[in-house]
Amino acid sequence: MSKRKKWGLISLGVIVVLVAGGLLGASLYFYNMTVASGKKSFVGTEKPLRKSDRLYAQKKWYRDVKKERWTENAAGTHLKQVADYIPAAKATKKTVVLVHGFGSNKEAMGGYVALFHQLGYNTLIPDTRGQGESQGKVISYGYYESRDYLKWVKQVIAKQGPQSQIVLFGVSMGGATTMMTSGLKTPTQLKAYIEDCGYTDAQSEISYQAKQMYNLPYWPLVPLTSAVAKAKAGFHFKDANALAAVKKNHKPMLFIHGGADTFVPTRMVYQVYRADAGPKELLVVKGAKHAAALSHNPELYEKTVTAFLAKYMK
Repeated sequence: MSKRKKWGLISLGVIVVLVAGGLLGASLYFYNMTVASGKKSFVGTEKPLRKSDRLYAQKKWYRDVKKERWTENAAGTHLKQVADYIPAAKATKKTVVLVHGFGSNKEAMGGYVALFHQLGYNTLIPDTRGQGESQGKVISYGYYESRDYLKWVKQVIAKQGPQSQIVLFGVSMGGATTMMTSGLKTPTQLKAYIEDCGYTDAQSEISYQAKQMYNLPYWPLVPLTSAVAKAKAGFHFKDANALAAVKKNHKPMLFIHGGADTFVPTRMVYQVYRADAGPKELLVVKGAKHAAALSHNPELYEKTVTAFLAKYMK
């Protein structure tokens, strides 16, 4: 082999190693941004409560109301999970379990908690694993979390008895988690689901965000990061699949989405709605951005939720 050819092969090998190293570094960085728990720079933090907020009274009530503290171990682990429990003003067996979004916590759910409390429900508001006060190092986009929330549902039944009637409600990643829970084997006491602005599956949402936020194509970063997630956290992005889950669901579900949602694009709600195999209803709130349907049109939101629950919670 000539010297020139040898040096050419060495140069090519160096380039391959550098490119591979760069891609691995990029995928590890993207993994930390998307899967590893911790504060996310691209997720808006909870703003101080202001009287100009249309849900000011509801959020202030939630902040100040007396709460019970419940705990649970995350599914398949000894990770301690925590939750707020607020009993209804009048004794009831009806309970709503609320699921917050990505990079958030239970404190962000005040407006929704107040709505269900006003409707006469007990409310249980956990911090999802790896977020808020709950232990954990990864966020799996609903893959593990759906199993965690099934344990919370079962704890409600254990404490309130077999006559319990439970609704699972979630926003954003919480909405996707709610849908993924519907695809599991669930107790008869879990009567209905309400999902607000959840995505079809993690791979589609992460690919969309990679393009929107970083102008990055799907290949090769998303598949490589998914492979890192499998190696470090035990799941591929495609495993967190709400679209596949609702095809197995036969319980009532209300789908809600903002008509101006560009974070989880509005088109996704039509996909999961069409795929759902159970009794279903759809509300797209015109002009509402991501996770803002309630604050954008509280009257329509409350009216729709109230009518839906009246059909299935007796």
